[in-house]
Amino acid sequence: MSGSQRSSAVLLVALREFRAQVRTKSFVVGNIITLVIIVGGLVAFSIFRGDGEPDPTVVAVAPGLSVEAQAVEASGEALGVLVEAREAESVEEARAWVDNEDAGVALLGRDGTVLGAYSVEPLEPPMVAVLESAAGALAVEDALEAQGVDPGAFAADAAAGVEVEVADPPDSDATQQIIIAAVVLYLLTGLVFGFGMYVAMGVVEEKSSRVVEILLSTIKPLQLLWGKVLGIGAAGLLQVLTYAAVGLVVASLTGLLSVSGGEAATFASLVVWAILGYLFFALLYAAAGSLVSRQEEVQSVQAPVIMVMFACLGASVVNLSNPGGTLAVVTAWVPPFSAFAMPIRVATGEASAIEIAGSLILMVLACAGISLLAARIYSNSVLRMGARIPWREALRR
Repeated sequence: MSGSQRSSAVLLVALREFRAQVRTKSFVVGNIITLVIIVGGLVAFSIFRGDGEPDPTVVAVAPGLSVEAQAVEASGEALGVLVEAREAESVEEARAWVDNEDAGVALLGRDGTVLGAYSVEPLEPPMVAVLESAAGALAVEDALEAQGVDPGAFAADAAAGVEVEVADPPDSDATQQIIIAAVVLYLLTGLVFGFGMYVAMGVVEEKSSRVVEILLSTIKPLQLLWGKVLGIGAAGLLQVLTYAAVGLVVASLTGLLSVSGGEAATFASLVVWAILGYLFFALLYAAAGSLVSRQEEVQSVQAPVIMVMFACLGASVVNLSNPGGTLAVVTAWVPPFSAFAMPIRVATGEASAIEIAGSLILMVLACAGISLLAARIYSNSVLRMGARIPWREALRR
């Protein structure tokens, strides 16, 4: 069989598996429901989360105290306390606003250096500091004017500040980068757990119905294996990419995220790691499925695959919190851990070009090696009916 014929055989199997997945009613209805939940959940969260800032303390200002109101707002800004001054038509109205909880405190007047204020309950220390600071600033202005000094000119001449050079400034895009990496990990986890299991169950179904005997009479085990993995994987990739794309678009439109063109390109490039991770584990799932003859036995035979998968997930949780740590650096070079570690390091800018290229080559080689191993197990086991076949026995034959 020529190279083009082998590729054609793999493509035919892949198309058959892809169509079988996407044409099912459960696939279509399930995806529609999930997309509605994603869109509705993000929109609801954007509505109820608010703008993330506390409401300002409203200060009711009696007539004739505009200067005092400006001083209070300026002091609040300087101290980092949100204050909003609102002018009332009378002292009585200012008091009423406070009594009705429309304002937190009322400015009623000023006697020399003392600001007269009114509140129902004792003020919080930050608000007390704002009023005291405003009173002090007004007292200084009065004293300067009494000495014939322009307060504005004095403030300009006495202005001072501190300039601090930060050796390690915080990265404002760090949260966005972690979100991108987390989305890629979600893609990979969904592909492996969801559609890797479909691969195993599909192998068992063909084995139990003896359809595989007919298929293997025309194509080789490796071709059938790759066709099944690629076809089901394409359906899975279409599903999770649709979820991710819709989620990112809705999050951007609702203001939950601000995704730039560069970040979108980074996300697209990281999908390569999700695909490689899926191929690695899906091939193992296919090999595991060939060891049993009944659907009920799939859970028991896939234990080694799941253990490796959970080890990768555990490492990725640690790596998300410390992308530059030793664990992240080491796992970035070790397949299949690299499929989980590299998206984190690339998204956060921790990985060098050499590391990306080297890790990618190793992961591709690992997938090639696993495909040969899986094909050996598959060809030795898929035609054997009856009791479960141990992994070691399948490898020895």
